[in-house]
Amino acid sequence: MKATIVTIGDEILIGQIIDTNSGYIAKALDKIGVQTHEMISISDDKQHIVDTFEKLQNKVDLVIITGGLGPTKDDITKKTFCDYFDDVLIEDKAVLAHVTELIEGIYKRPISQLNKEQALVPSKCTVLYNKMGTAPGMWMKKENTVFVSLPGVPYEMKYLVDNEIVPKIVQEYERPYIIHKTILTYGQGESLVAERIENWENNLPEFIKLAYLPSPGRVRLRLTARGKNQEILEKAIQENVESLTKIINDIIVGFDENETIEVVVGRLLASQNKTIATAESCTGGKIAQMLTSVSGASNYFRGSVVSYATDTKISVLDVSSDIIKEKTVVSHEVASAMAIGVQKVMKTDYAIATTGNAGPNKGDSNAEVGTVFIALATPNEIIVEEFNFGQPREKVIDRTVNKALEMLQKEILKNLQ
Repeated sequence: MKATIVTIGDEILIGQIIDTNSGYIAKALDKIGVQTHEMISISDDKQHIVDTFEKLQNKVDLVIITGGLGPTKDDITKKTFCDYFDDVLIEDKAVLAHVTELIEGIYKRPISQLNKEQALVPSKCTVLYNKMGTAPGMWMKKENTVFVSLPGVPYEMKYLVDNEIVPKIVQEYERPYIIHKTILTYGQGESLVAERIENWENNLPEFIKLAYLPSPGRVRLRLTARGKNQEILEKAIQENVESLTKIINDIIVGFDENETIEVVVGRLLASQNKTIATAESCTGGKIAQMLTSVSGASNYFRGSVVSYATDTKISVLDVSSDIIKEKTVVSHEVASAMAIGVQKVMKTDYAIATTGNAGPNKGDSNAEVGTVFIALATPNEIIVEEFNFGQPREKVIDRTVNKALEMLQKEILKNLQ
């Protein structure tokens, strides 16, 4: 079963907003064995919408459209649906009752004519009731293709996907199984990882595909198996993951999309009843942001000092001004002092410190652009490593964050042995 996802809105095409709806829909479809064939963004133009529908008609099984269902004149999806399906709009009493309750009961204001018109739907459609907002979804079939229209507001779209579309597809369509397994690796680049696992990759079964998903400092390896027998697929995936683990166990930090390094580190700290703090200069608080993105981080994360300015390193972290004058702020000694300083201030078991020249200018140091020092204070010692992550600036920051968390994870694991 193949699907195409269409987002409607000039605001997407001009970059005013980022399309997050398509990714959410694609993941939801993938979980139930529906393959997303393509994603398209088009303008709020009737002819453009109709042309897109005609292009997709009988080419895919399912077309999911988001956007253009609001109450204003520029929202034209419903009327375009009527034109394409040779239909007329009628009032849906259940939708009108819901809209009235939402506007008058929750928002405490009189319902307008525009609000009432949200209850107008094509007479031939199956209405997808939207408890999160005023615009209902619409499900219509023409020949071999189902067209589904959803509101563009993300939380309304998510509700309808999870509670209306996915259950309806599962009930009405026979689909293959799609099994994914993601292996998260840190510390080696894509090409090096590929070299290490080349023989293993060449011996994968034909129904299992491997994808490399690299980003600064890490590579995700995604295995995808498609077929009709779920048990066979899951067994094959598991066997191949086990054989892969034996080859690159030294760089694997987790499995599946949600098993990121910040999740792994958080679980290790919590299980050992240990705490962590950060002192960040060139990373600007991003390590702290990563750590606190995990639910339950308050159990182990104590706080962060974003000591971006040189005088802040001195006044808050007690870094010696003499060391800074002698070694500059981008140095082994300053990184070490920052880690020790925040460890003392926050009274933690571990502390991470970063200082470097992320670029494009050198700032308060003569160190080459891209140079970074990462310090890790443990209960027993101070570890400092020097790197040069090149350019651009965003790459330097991202690789510093990932390398710092990698260093922390390896140190905690070492102390467990």
